[in-house]
Amino acid sequence: MKSLLQLRHIRVENANAITGLTWGFPGIANFLGFTHALSRKLDQRCGLTLGGCAVIGHEHQVQAYQPGGWGEHVFALTRNPLTREGNTAPFNEEGRMHMTVTLLIECEFDAEEINLAGGTLEQKIAGLKELVHELALCQRLAGGTITDIAQVRWQELERDQKERARMTRRLMLGLLPGFVLVDRHDVLAAHHRQRQEQASGSQIELLDSLLDFVALKYQPETGENQEKVEWRRQPKPSPGYLVPIAVGYQAISPLYDPGTVANSRDPDTPFRFVESVYSLGQWLSPHRVNELETIFWSYRYQDELYLCSNAYQEDDEESNDFEDNF
Repeated sequence: MKSLLQLRHIRVENANAITGLTWGFPGIANFLGFTHALSRKLDQRCGLTLGGCAVIGHEHQVQAYQPGGWGEHVFALTRNPLTREGNTAPFNEEGRMHMTVTLLIECEFDAEEINLAGGTLEQKIAGLKELVHELALCQRLAGGTITDIAQVRWQELERDQKERARMTRRLMLGLLPGFVLVDRHDVLAAHHRQRQEQASGSQIELLDSLLDFVALKYQPETGENQEKVEWRRQPKPSPGYLVPIAVGYQAISPLYDPGTVANSRDPDTPFRFVESVYSLGQWLSPHRVNELETIFWSYRYQDELYLCSNAYQEDDEESNDFEDNF
């Protein structure tokens, strides 16, 4: 990564709030897809390419409500026009949300490689920011409409480690208030291994370990007289703002040649049936980020797994065992 592109406070309306079995925030693949589409357009216009991205959430409003004022939430759905017979038209349930996010995007170029019309280097950088702002407003993010981008920034990264650390500190503090979404599969894997050791040979599924971070569990406790029972809420396996997230797909069929599967979207691309893969994510305050490179999400493909991951607090051993845990 030679430089950094910042799309600050992107306001999005009616974004998709459902990803597989999870809801409340778009899947990370939506943001990587947005970055990839922006990179392709930049490559066509001026030969510049982008890398992975980091996601910082500032504000979100899920279009849902509680019918009785308590209990389960229900999505607020649009009412389609009546059919010709006057009946209610069928529809697919969609979860929508409004959100404000900031995207930090890796850039594989420096100031000298910006090939835009302009006399000075400052004019070329200004032209790049204007071009990115124009292209980004024309795209959709997680199926939603981008109504505003507060600011587009671009800066080269310092090569000196101390200067880069200072730059990272200033950048992270400037993103407050907000939360950075990072991958915490290391926490999930550690909890799963602990459950397997305590199970004494019983088969423990990884999904059960993931649900320990989601479910509300209560355990009865009796007093000294053994007559009164008090139900106490059990703490989660690890502290922090931990949430289940969809991180990609796993193949459930062989890879078919282009055009062999009927009704596929692209007849010129190989086709494969997949299912969603889930892991554990964490919303982290930006001021806790010490290394900028650890919060960027990127695509990762190996064997039959198509994943989005980052390297936040992930050592080499956990990285090598990543696929075995699914």
